[in-house]
Amino acid sequence: MNNRTALYTLMSVWFFWGFIAASNGILIPMFKEEFDLSQAQSQLVDFAFYAAYFVGSILYFLVSAAMKVDILNRIGYRQGIMYGFIISAVGTLLFIPAASLQSFPLLLGGLFVVGLGFSLQQTSTQPFMIALGDPATGAQRINLGGAVNNLGTTIGPVLISFVIFGSVGDSAPAGVGIEAVKMPFLVIGLIFLLFAVFFRFSKLPTITNDEEVQIGIGVLKYPQLVLGMIAIFCYVGAEVTIGSNLGEYLKITQNLDSSQISEYISLFWGSMMMGRWTASLSNFKFEPGIKILLTILTPFLAFGVVLFVNILRGSDVSPLYTYAACIVVMIGAFFAAQEKPIRTMLLFSLLGGIAMVIGILTTGKIALFAFISGGLFCSVLWPCIFSLATAGLGKYTNQGSAYLIMMILGGAVIPVIQGRLSDVPSIGIKLSYIVPLACFAYLFFFGARVKTILKHQGLDFDRDVAMKGGH
Repeated sequence: MNNRTALYTLMSVWFFWGFIAASNGILIPMFKEEFDLSQAQSQLVDFAFYAAYFVGSILYFLVSAAMKVDILNRIGYRQGIMYGFIISAVGTLLFIPAASLQSFPLLLGGLFVVGLGFSLQQTSTQPFMIALGDPATGAQRINLGGAVNNLGTTIGPVLISFVIFGSVGDSAPAGVGIEAVKMPFLVIGLIFLLFAVFFRFSKLPTITNDEEVQIGIGVLKYPQLVLGMIAIFCYVGAEVTIGSNLGEYLKITQNLDSSQISEYISLFWGSMMMGRWTASLSNFKFEPGIKILLTILTPFLAFGVVLFVNILRGSDVSPLYTYAACIVVMIGAFFAAQEKPIRTMLLFSLLGGIAMVIGILTTGKIALFAFISGGLFCSVLWPCIFSLATAGLGKYTNQGSAYLIMMILGGAVIPVIQGRLSDVPSIGIKLSYIVPLACFAYLFFFGARVKTILKHQGLDFDRDVAMKGGH
């Protein structure tokens, strides 16, 4: 299997990360209603799922230390992905007894185990994808995986909503009962097991770092990694908290219940798809004129997918048409960023912060679409952070990757913080979006600071990418 085929195979893993993560946006308001939870308590859904990434990374270090060898160097990236799927399958199957027992803690436990598996998958997959080519263009390959990830995030909320509530229309009944989650998660678990078998027998190239590395905190001597860890914490926190608190925002401002919000949840995650599909164009060799045209058309094609999926469920999508204005802003940002990781980091984090300010200061559809557009500007930040934070780590790359995956913990902590703020009467759900605003502010700082750090180490990603053909 050549590197290009291997890349496409690895991209399939990203679909499931997005499918499950975005579906939490449907589970959160449902669990809140069924178990009579506060908004902060409902965010424990995200806390359980994303805290697992932190715990999974800790386990990775502890087991590696006990074995005195980097686990992924011992078993290889492919085996790591396989074991990750098996662990996640166990988590999804826990939903069956949890639903039968009407146990919120056990449901959270199931999500936690799913997240543990995803932690191992991500720790294996992303350095694998970077290793398939030049590290300076690693962000472009990760963007390609992100494009598939957000196909999952767009389909996930609608499909899960359909299976749980038993209707494709806005009249989907609320209060269907927790037992309705059994079937979708049983099917997902079986699919995970099938993919584990697939990766067991696939012909992916064997890529490991053969150098002996002492497991510990030595890698933290690299400032780009330390700052990148905080950046991942803030990025995942911003991405998750915007989407996860959107259900409550829609309930307060639009009077919608958990059975009626999937088109807006899918639009948020679809916004991530719009950005990542556009960014993934860098992986293909197009003539300059064709590249410009596709940069304009691709996000609207992805927007069309979002609209089509919601039309299938019987929704009136005409209120979503004006969101096209936000997409135009993102397209302009792509041309201004010129595919350069640091410039992209600075520009998109700045626009994300501006979107949050507009959402807080305005009302109606302007505010709603401003908050949702946070997905557009989050869309390409992960690969930028990951590539910049692991730049120059050499034999410590696997450990650096595990530390970064650990900081997906932000998706557990930050939504709870925003949920807690929204429960304060004097703050409320709208003003609580100051939390992702603060996250975008740090991400802008990271972009500015890491540029200087990497230059001192003789690395200039923006220059190197430009030399390799970025427009």
